[in-house]
Amino acid sequence: NYKHIFLLSAHNTFIRVYFWRFERVEKRESVWNVQSSMPHFEKLNGSIKTDVLIIGGGMAGVLCAYFLQKAGVDYVLVEGKKICCGVTQNTTAKISAAHGLIYNELLHQAGQERAKRYLEANLKAVQSFGELCRGIDCDYKEVTSYVYSLDNRKKLEDEADALRHLGWDAAILETPKLPMQTMGAVCMEHQAQFHPLKFAAKIAHGLTIYEDTFVKEFKDHTAVTESGNITYRKVIFATHFPIDNKHGLYFLKMYQHRSYVIALENAEDVEGIYIDENRKGMSFRNYKDLLFLGGGSHRTGKKGCCWQELKEAAHQYYPEASIKYAWAAQDCMTLDHIPYIGVYGKHMPDGFVATGFNKWGMTSSMIAAHILTDQILEKENSYGEIFAPSRSIWKLQLAVNGLEAVFNLLTPSKPRCPHLGCALKWNPAERTWDCPCHGSRFDKEGRLLDNPANGDLKKSS
Repeated sequence: NYKHIFLLSAHNTFIRVYFWRFERVEKRESVWNVQSSMPHFEKLNGSIKTDVLIIGGGMAGVLCAYFLQKAGVDYVLVEGKKICCGVTQNTTAKISAAHGLIYNELLHQAGQERAKRYLEANLKAVQSFGELCRGIDCDYKEVTSYVYSLDNRKKLEDEADALRHLGWDAAILETPKLPMQTMGAVCMEHQAQFHPLKFAAKIAHGLTIYEDTFVKEFKDHTAVTESGNITYRKVIFATHFPIDNKHGLYFLKMYQHRSYVIALENAEDVEGIYIDENRKGMSFRNYKDLLFLGGGSHRTGKKGCCWQELKEAAHQYYPEASIKYAWAAQDCMTLDHIPYIGVYGKHMPDGFVATGFNKWGMTSSMIAAHILTDQILEKENSYGEIFAPSRSIWKLQLAVNGLEAVFNLLTPSKPRCPHLGCALKWNPAERTWDCPCHGSRFDKEGRLLDNPANGDLKKSS
């Protein structure tokens, strides 16, 4: 049941041979997927009408359905596969407002008022999870969140100053529980972690959900599926990456990023949740007797170290540990590191979107559910303007995204992504076809794994 890997590394002119043994995982799965049982819902059978259609059954969609039902709104949620079977089951499930060293950046780029509201919105999301998790067996645990730096104390001091300026009493602490030397970490107390699928399974009971109901196209307030049409007044796109290309320019305003996780047995408890301020660094958190190491991130469709980087770190820092689980996550990244939540586009006033969570899907899903519920009810939400998708797009990342799309559109190789026609790249670590433009992914047989593509590869591709 084991595979053996030899790792070679050059260090000070010597060649070192590492012998690494880990449990073989033929089909990599997250710990959440293995240790949970989700409720199942029927497939749509026939055409229906609803006031609000929610497309996408991840954490954001399920939370939107939950709050709309509490508000007495007539809604339907449809999921093309099974609820929470995509991005949600691959999260590390950190419930935290400490999103890297973002507050100093926001303070200077967006101003004090917007930075403060972003902080408040995320702290409110953390609080909302705490309230909902009471009485739910979902391994909810209040923890301290740390953003550490390996080599730059000044960055930490600037972030702590920014947080104090925004009204949060931030402190820089040492990190004795981490296995490597750091320059310290900005800490934020009273954050949390949990089991996302146990939580979602509980709140999904009693909601109006149809699974295995894939939306193929839209026709004048009607969503077309293979088993019936859904006529709606308003629609929420909670599909991770928005699937309607005609509005909103999301294919330019976002790109997708892959990151990797291994869960170690026989490793130390780090007593908190940790992320490196360097976006290419590692994250740490415990779940019961397991330690999660996250990292190896790269733009989807580009080359990356994937799990290899994490395995080498595990060997170095936890030589007695063994790998129990391994999985990967995919995240939508926005131009300014703030999610897009609100009206889908200028010419689509009855459409709403929740996307671009920038690797912080838990708090962002909760924020989205609160904002979109208020907007559906035509109520004022004090945080809506900060997350509005209509905000300025004139950022350097926009040019990077555009150039990446042009380059891959002009690349003559096959297969091509059915989303907008970009050349797909083979990912040997995961044995998938990945799109460098917008992040769609397909298995080796051409079956769709991740959107925005809205269907499988054609045989001719």
